[in-house]
Amino acid sequence: MIIGVPKEIKANEDRVAATAAGVQTLTGAGHTLLIERDAGLGSGISDEAYVSAGAELVDSPAEIYSRADMVVKVKEPLPQEYSLLREGQILFAYLHLASEPALTKALLKSKAIAIAYETVQLDNGALPLLTTMSEVAGKMAVQIGAHYLEKPYGGRGILLGGVPGVPAADVVVIGAGTVGATAIRVAVGMGARVTVIDCNLERLRYLDELYNGRIKTLDASQLNIEQSVRYADLLIGALLIAGAKAPKLVTERMVMQMKPGSVIVDVAIDQGGSIETIDRVTTHSEPVYKKHGVIHYAVANMPGAVARTSTFALANATLPFAQELADRGYLNAVLNNRALARGVNTYKGKLTCRAVGESLNLDCYELNEILK
Repeated sequence: MIIGVPKEIKANEDRVAATAAGVQTLTGAGHTLLIERDAGLGSGISDEAYVSAGAELVDSPAEIYSRADMVVKVKEPLPQEYSLLREGQILFAYLHLASEPALTKALLKSKAIAIAYETVQLDNGALPLLTTMSEVAGKMAVQIGAHYLEKPYGGRGILLGGVPGVPAADVVVIGAGTVGATAIRVAVGMGARVTVIDCNLERLRYLDELYNGRIKTLDASQLNIEQSVRYADLLIGALLIAGAKAPKLVTERMVMQMKPGSVIVDVAIDQGGSIETIDRVTTHSEPVYKKHGVIHYAVANMPGAVARTSTFALANATLPFAQELADRGYLNAVLNNRALARGVNTYKGKLTCRAVGESLNLDCYELNEILK
Protein backbone atom coordinates (compact mmCIF):
# COMPACT_ATOMS: atom_id res chain seq x y z
CA MET A 1 0.00 0.00 0.00
CA ILE A 2 1.10 3.58 -0.63
CA ILE A 3 0.79 5.56 2.60
CA GLY A 4 1.03 9.35 2.59
CA VAL A 5 1.87 11.64 5.50
CA PRO A 6 1.26 15.31 4.72
CA LYS A 7 2.55 18.23 6.75
CA GLU A 8 -0.06 19.51 9.21
CA ILE A 9 -1.44 22.93 8.28
CA LYS A 10 -3.68 23.72 11.25
CA ALA A 11 -2.48 26.83 13.09
CA ASN A 12 0.44 26.09 15.44
CA GLU A 13 0.20 22.36 14.79
CA ASP A 14 3.71 20.91 14.88
CA ARG A 15 2.85 17.25 15.34
CA VAL A 16 3.31 14.77 12.52
CA ALA A 17 1.51 11.47 11.99
CA ALA A 18 4.57 9.21 11.65
CA THR A 19 8.00 8.85 13.20
CA ALA A 20 11.10 7.49 11.49
CA ALA A 21 10.69 4.26 13.46
CA GLY A 22 7.13 3.92 12.17
CA VAL A 23 8.29 4.51 8.61
CA GLN A 24 10.92 1.81 9.00
CA THR A 25 8.32 -0.65 10.30
CA LEU A 26 5.91 0.01 7.43
CA THR A 27 8.50 0.02 4.66
CA GLY A 28 9.97 -3.16 6.15
CA ALA A 29 6.53 -4.72 5.67
CA GLY A 30 6.63 -3.84 1.97
CA HIS A 31 4.64 -0.59 1.96
CA THR A 32 5.62 2.72 0.33
CA LEU A 33 5.77 5.78 2.57
CA LEU A 34 5.39 9.27 1.10
CA ILE A 35 6.35 12.04 3.52
CA GLU A 36 5.80 15.68 2.66
CA ARG A 37 9.05 17.61 2.89
CA ASP A 38 9.60 19.26 6.32
CA ALA A 39 6.56 17.49 7.79
CA GLY A 40 8.49 16.36 10.87
CA LEU A 41 10.56 19.44 11.62
CA GLY A 42 8.16 20.78 14.25
CA SER A 43 8.59 17.52 16.16
CA GLY A 44 12.34 17.42 15.73
CA ILE A 45 12.31 14.76 12.98
CA SER A 46 14.43 15.64 9.97
CA ASP A 47 13.76 14.76 6.35
CA GLU A 48 17.02 12.84 6.41
CA ALA A 49 15.74 10.64 9.24
CA TYR A 50 12.68 9.74 7.20
CA VAL A 51 14.72 9.00 4.09
CA SER A 52 17.12 6.83 6.09
CA ALA A 53 14.10 4.89 7.35
CA GLY A 54 12.97 4.23 3.77
CA ALA A 55 10.52 7.04 3.03
CA GLU A 56 10.19 9.00 -0.20
CA LEU A 57 10.01 12.78 0.21
CA VAL A 58 7.46 14.69 -1.85
CA ASP A 59 7.09 18.43 -2.26
CA SER A 60 3.36 19.06 -1.92
CA PRO A 61 0.21 17.82 -0.18
CA ALA A 62 -1.43 17.51 -3.60
CA GLU A 63 1.08 14.82 -4.55
CA ILE A 64 0.48 13.02 -1.25
CA TYR A 65 -3.27 12.90 -1.79
CA SER A 66 -3.04 12.03 -5.48
CA ARG A 67 -0.71 9.07 -4.97
CA ALA A 68 -1.57 7.65 -1.55
CA ASP A 69 -4.01 4.80 -0.95
CA MET A 70 -4.12 5.87 2.69
CA VAL A 71 -3.46 9.35 4.09
CA VAL A 72 -2.42 9.39 7.72
CA LYS A 73 -2.71 12.72 9.54
CA VAL A 74 -2.91 14.12 13.03
CA LYS A 75 -5.66 16.74 12.69
CA GLU A 76 -8.67 16.87 10.44
CA PRO A 77 -8.37 18.16 6.85
CA LEU A 78 -8.95 21.90 6.47
CA PRO A 79 -11.08 23.40 3.65
CA GLN A 80 -8.10 23.74 1.31
CA GLU A 81 -7.60 19.98 1.54
CA TYR A 82 -11.21 18.91 0.94
CA SER A 83 -10.89 18.81 -2.84
CA LEU A 84 -7.77 16.63 -2.59
CA LEU A 85 -9.63 13.68 -1.07
CA ARG A 86 -10.46 10.86 -3.48
CA GLU A 87 -13.13 8.19 -3.68
CA GLY A 88 -12.04 5.01 -1.94
CA GLN A 89 -9.03 6.68 -0.33
CA ILE A 90 -8.51 5.93 3.37
CA LEU A 91 -8.16 8.93 5.67
CA PHE A 92 -6.84 8.01 9.13
CA ALA A 93 -6.76 10.98 11.53
CA TYR A 94 -8.51 12.84 14.33
CA LEU A 95 -11.75 14.10 12.80
CA HIS A 96 -14.22 15.15 15.57
CA LEU A 97 -17.02 15.34 13.01
CA ALA A 98 -19.78 16.01 15.54
CA SER A 99 -18.66 19.64 15.64
CA GLU A 100 -17.55 19.81 11.99
CA PRO A 101 -20.60 19.81 9.63
CA ALA A 102 -18.63 21.26 6.69
CA LEU A 103 -15.91 18.62 6.96
CA THR A 104 -18.53 15.88 7.30
CA LYS A 105 -20.23 17.07 4.11
CA ALA A 106 -16.87 17.20 2.31
CA LEU A 107 -15.96 13.66 3.37
CA LEU A 108 -19.32 12.34 2.25
CA LYS A 109 -18.99 14.12 -1.08
CA SER A 110 -15.47 12.76 -1.63
CA LYS A 111 -16.61 9.17 -0.93
CA ALA A 112 -13.40 8.65 1.02
CA ILE A 113 -13.19 6.08 3.82
CA ALA A 114 -12.66 8.23 6.91
CA ILE A 115 -11.46 6.46 10.04
CA ALA A 116 -11.35 8.69 13.11
CA TYR A 117 -8.74 8.09 15.78
CA GLU A 118 -11.16 9.24 18.47
CA THR A 119 -13.81 6.61 17.70
CA VAL A 120 -11.53 3.58 17.36
CA GLN A 121 -12.87 1.73 20.39
CA LEU A 122 -11.97 -1.59 21.99
CA ASP A 123 -14.62 -4.02 23.21
CA ASN A 124 -14.04 -2.86 26.81
CA GLY A 125 -14.89 0.73 25.84
CA ALA A 126 -11.31 1.99 25.83
CA LEU A 127 -10.29 4.54 23.18
CA PRO A 128 -6.64 3.63 22.51
CA LEU A 129 -5.91 6.38 19.96
CA LEU A 130 -7.49 9.10 22.08
CA THR A 131 -6.02 8.07 25.43
CA THR A 132 -2.46 9.20 24.76
CA MET A 133 -3.47 12.71 23.69
CA SER A 134 -6.02 12.89 26.51
CA GLU A 135 -3.19 12.20 28.95
CA VAL A 136 -1.16 15.02 27.42
CA ALA A 137 -4.12 17.41 27.43
CA GLY A 138 -5.03 16.55 31.02
CA LYS A 139 -1.54 17.37 32.23
CA MET A 140 -1.41 20.52 30.14
CA ALA A 141 -4.80 21.74 31.40
CA VAL A 142 -3.48 22.13 34.94
CA GLN A 143 -0.16 23.56 33.76
CA ILE A 144 -1.93 26.11 31.57
CA GLY A 145 -4.47 26.95 34.25
CA ALA A 146 -1.74 27.59 36.80
CA HIS A 147 -0.02 29.90 34.31
CA TYR A 148 -3.10 32.01 33.61
CA LEU A 149 -3.96 32.30 37.28
CA GLU A 150 -0.83 34.43 37.60
CA LYS A 151 -1.57 38.14 37.78
CA PRO A 152 0.61 39.23 34.80
CA TYR A 153 -1.53 36.97 32.58
CA GLY A 154 -4.87 38.32 33.82
CA GLY A 155 -5.50 35.83 36.60
CA ARG A 156 -6.38 36.21 40.26
CA GLY A 157 -2.74 36.07 41.31
CA ILE A 158 -3.08 32.68 42.98
CA LEU A 159 -0.44 29.99 43.36
CA LEU A 160 -2.10 26.69 42.59
CA GLY A 161 -0.65 24.89 45.60
CA GLY A 162 -0.68 27.81 48.01
CA VAL A 163 1.90 28.07 50.82
CA PRO A 164 1.72 27.34 54.57
CA GLY A 165 -0.82 29.71 56.08
CA VAL A 166 -2.36 30.59 52.69
CA PRO A 167 -4.95 28.29 51.07
CA ALA A 168 -4.32 26.52 47.79
CA ALA A 169 -6.40 27.17 44.69
CA ASP A 170 -9.68 25.35 44.13
CA VAL A 171 -9.55 23.21 40.98
CA VAL A 172 -12.84 21.79 39.69
CA VAL A 173 -12.69 19.04 37.06
CA ILE A 174 -15.88 18.12 35.21
CA GLY A 175 -15.42 14.63 33.82
CA ALA A 176 -13.46 11.77 35.36
CA GLY A 177 -12.23 10.00 32.23
CA THR A 178 -8.64 9.98 31.02
CA VAL A 179 -8.36 13.79 30.73
CA GLY A 180 -10.00 14.36 34.09
CA ALA A 181 -8.07 11.67 35.95
CA THR A 182 -4.76 12.94 34.55
CA ALA A 183 -5.63 16.53 35.44
CA ILE A 184 -6.55 15.44 38.96
CA ARG A 185 -3.23 13.68 39.41
CA VAL A 186 -1.28 16.78 38.38
CA ALA A 187 -3.42 19.19 40.39
CA VAL A 188 -3.18 17.07 43.53
CA GLY A 189 0.56 16.76 43.00
CA MET A 190 0.83 20.55 42.87
CA GLY A 191 -1.07 20.84 46.15
CA ALA A 192 -4.39 22.21 44.86
CA ARG A 193 -7.76 21.50 46.46
CA VAL A 194 -9.48 19.33 43.86
CA THR A 195 -13.14 18.57 43.20
CA VAL A 196 -14.15 16.11 40.47
CA ILE A 197 -17.68 15.86 39.09
CA ASP A 198 -18.96 12.92 37.06
CA CYS A 199 -22.15 10.91 36.53
CA ASN A 200 -20.34 7.57 36.91
CA LEU A 201 -20.46 6.76 40.61
CA GLU A 202 -18.18 3.74 40.23
CA ARG A 203 -15.56 5.97 38.67
CA LEU A 204 -15.93 8.49 41.50
CA ARG A 205 -15.64 5.68 44.05
CA TYR A 206 -12.42 4.50 42.41
CA LEU A 207 -10.90 7.99 42.50
CA ASP A 208 -12.00 8.56 46.08
CA GLU A 209 -10.27 5.36 47.16
CA LEU A 210 -7.21 6.13 45.04
CA TYR A 211 -6.67 9.52 46.67
CA ASN A 212 -7.81 8.40 50.12
CA GLY A 213 -10.05 11.40 50.71
CA ARG A 214 -7.64 14.02 49.33
CA ILE A 215 -10.14 15.02 46.63
CA LYS A 216 -13.85 15.81 46.75
CA THR A 217 -16.08 13.73 44.47
CA LEU A 218 -19.54 14.89 43.41
CA ASP A 219 -22.33 13.49 41.28
CA ALA A 220 -22.97 15.52 38.11
CA SER A 221 -26.22 17.15 39.18
CA GLN A 222 -26.93 20.68 38.00
CA LEU A 223 -26.84 21.91 41.61
CA ASN A 224 -23.43 20.35 42.28
CA ILE A 225 -22.02 21.77 39.06
CA GLU A 226 -23.39 25.24 39.80
CA GLN A 227 -22.08 25.35 43.36
CA SER A 228 -18.65 24.00 42.39
CA VAL A 229 -18.21 26.34 39.42
CA ARG A 230 -18.97 29.31 41.65
CA TYR A 231 -15.98 28.70 43.95
CA ALA A 232 -13.54 27.37 41.32
CA ASP A 233 -10.29 29.21 40.71
CA LEU A 234 -9.56 26.82 37.83
CA LEU A 235 -12.34 24.99 36.02
CA ILE A 236 -11.35 22.17 33.67
CA GLY A 237 -13.89 20.81 31.20
CA ALA A 238 -12.92 17.18 30.61
CA LEU A 239 -16.07 15.65 29.14
CA LEU A 240 -16.08 13.05 26.40
CA ILE A 241 -18.87 11.18 24.69
CA ALA A 242 -17.15 9.13 21.99
CA GLY A 243 -17.86 10.62 18.59
CA ALA A 244 -20.60 12.93 19.89
CA LYS A 245 -20.81 16.63 20.62
CA ALA A 246 -20.01 17.55 24.22
CA PRO A 247 -23.05 18.64 26.29
CA LYS A 248 -23.07 22.23 27.61
CA LEU A 249 -23.07 21.49 31.33
CA VAL A 250 -21.68 24.85 32.46
CA THR A 251 -24.08 27.67 31.59
CA GLU A 252 -23.31 31.33 31.04
CA ARG A 253 -25.12 32.15 34.27
CA MET A 254 -22.77 29.83 36.16
CA VAL A 255 -19.72 31.49 34.59
CA MET A 256 -21.04 34.94 35.53
CA GLN A 257 -20.95 33.83 39.18
CA MET A 258 -17.27 32.87 39.05
CA LYS A 259 -14.61 35.01 40.70
CA PRO A 260 -12.91 37.65 38.51
CA GLY A 261 -9.58 36.37 37.24
CA SER A 262 -10.52 32.71 37.56
CA VAL A 263 -9.64 30.44 34.62
CA ILE A 264 -11.53 27.97 32.45
CA VAL A 265 -9.71 25.38 30.33
CA ASP A 266 -12.12 23.39 28.16
CA VAL A 267 -10.36 20.31 26.82
CA ALA A 268 -13.61 19.23 25.14
CA ILE A 269 -13.54 22.18 22.72
CA ASP A 270 -12.62 19.94 19.77
CA GLN A 271 -15.99 18.21 20.37
CA GLY A 272 -17.84 21.52 20.62
CA GLY A 273 -16.98 22.32 24.22
CA SER A 274 -18.88 21.85 27.48
CA ILE A 275 -18.82 25.50 28.62
CA GLU A 276 -21.55 27.74 27.23
CA THR A 277 -19.38 30.89 27.25
CA ILE A 278 -16.76 29.26 25.06
CA ASP A 279 -18.20 30.36 21.75
CA ARG A 280 -15.09 30.09 19.60
CA VAL A 281 -11.98 27.99 19.20
CA THR A 282 -8.71 29.72 20.01
CA THR A 283 -5.15 28.98 18.85
CA HIS A 284 -1.77 28.64 20.51
CA SER A 285 -0.82 32.07 19.19
CA GLU A 286 -3.93 33.66 20.78
CA PRO A 287 -5.06 31.06 23.30
CA VAL A 288 -7.31 33.01 25.66
CA TYR A 289 -10.01 35.62 25.88
CA LYS A 290 -11.83 37.10 28.85
CA LYS A 291 -15.60 37.03 29.30
CA HIS A 292 -17.49 38.07 32.44
CA GLY A 293 -14.08 38.65 34.00
CA VAL A 294 -13.09 34.98 33.54
CA ILE A 295 -10.18 33.81 31.39
CA HIS A 296 -11.26 31.25 28.77
CA TYR A 297 -8.74 28.90 27.15
CA ALA A 298 -10.19 27.04 24.14
CA VAL A 299 -7.34 25.64 22.02
CA ALA A 300 -8.52 22.58 20.10
CA ASN A 301 -5.07 21.08 19.52
CA MET A 302 -3.55 21.48 22.98
CA PRO A 303 -1.03 18.61 22.58
CA GLY A 304 0.40 20.39 19.53
CA ALA A 305 2.22 22.73 21.92
CA VAL A 306 4.36 19.82 23.09
CA ALA A 307 4.73 18.45 19.62
CA ARG A 308 7.65 16.09 20.06
CA THR A 309 6.20 14.32 23.09
CA SER A 310 2.77 14.17 21.46
CA THR A 311 4.03 12.93 18.09
CA PHE A 312 5.90 9.99 19.55
CA ALA A 313 3.07 9.10 21.94
CA LEU A 314 0.45 9.24 19.20
CA ALA A 315 2.54 7.38 16.62
CA ASN A 316 3.20 4.57 19.11
CA ALA A 317 -0.56 4.13 19.47
CA THR A 318 -1.63 4.52 15.83
CA LEU A 319 1.09 2.44 14.16
CA PRO A 320 -0.39 -1.04 14.84
CA PHE A 321 -3.76 0.05 13.44
CA ALA A 322 -2.20 1.76 10.41
CA GLN A 323 -0.14 -1.35 9.72
CA GLU A 324 -3.21 -3.57 9.97
CA LEU A 325 -5.04 -1.37 7.46
CA ALA A 326 -2.04 -1.49 5.14
CA ASP A 327 -1.31 -5.21 5.49
CA ARG A 328 -4.89 -6.44 5.20
CA GLY A 329 -6.50 -3.68 3.19
CA TYR A 330 -9.30 -1.63 4.73
CA LEU A 331 -12.05 -4.14 3.97
CA ASN A 332 -10.44 -7.13 5.68
CA ALA A 333 -9.13 -4.91 8.47
CA VAL A 334 -12.51 -3.51 9.48
CA LEU A 335 -14.26 -6.85 9.03
CA ASN A 336 -11.79 -8.54 11.37
CA ASN A 337 -11.10 -5.76 13.86
CA ARG A 338 -14.15 -4.39 15.64
CA ALA A 339 -12.17 -1.51 17.12
CA LEU A 340 -11.24 -0.29 13.64
CA ALA A 341 -14.80 -0.84 12.40
CA ARG A 342 -16.06 1.48 15.14
CA GLY A 343 -13.55 4.05 13.93
CA VAL A 344 -15.09 4.28 10.46
CA ASN A 345 -17.07 7.54 10.31
CA THR A 346 -17.76 7.79 6.57
CA TYR A 347 -17.69 5.05 3.97
CA LYS A 348 -17.99 5.81 0.25
CA GLY A 349 -20.46 8.63 0.66
CA LYS A 350 -22.40 7.31 3.66
CA LEU A 351 -22.15 8.32 7.32
CA THR A 352 -21.47 5.33 9.57
CA CYS A 353 -20.95 6.88 13.02
CA ARG A 354 -24.26 7.10 14.86
CA ALA A 355 -23.06 9.69 17.38
CA VAL A 356 -22.08 12.03 14.56
CA GLY A 357 -25.39 11.47 12.79
CA GLU A 358 -27.32 12.34 15.93
CA SER A 359 -25.20 15.44 16.57
CA LEU A 360 -25.57 16.76 13.01
CA ASN A 361 -29.06 15.39 12.30
CA LEU A 362 -27.85 13.30 9.37
CA ASP A 363 -28.87 9.86 8.19
CA CYS A 364 -26.56 7.14 9.45
CA TYR A 365 -25.96 3.63 8.12
CA GLU A 366 -24.70 0.45 9.75
CA LEU A 367 -21.25 -0.30 8.38
CA ASN A 368 -21.87 -4.04 8.32
CA GLU A 369 -24.93 -3.54 6.11
CA ILE A 370 -22.99 -1.38 3.64
CA LEU A 371 -20.11 -3.85 3.43
CA LYS A 372 -22.41 -6.77 2.55
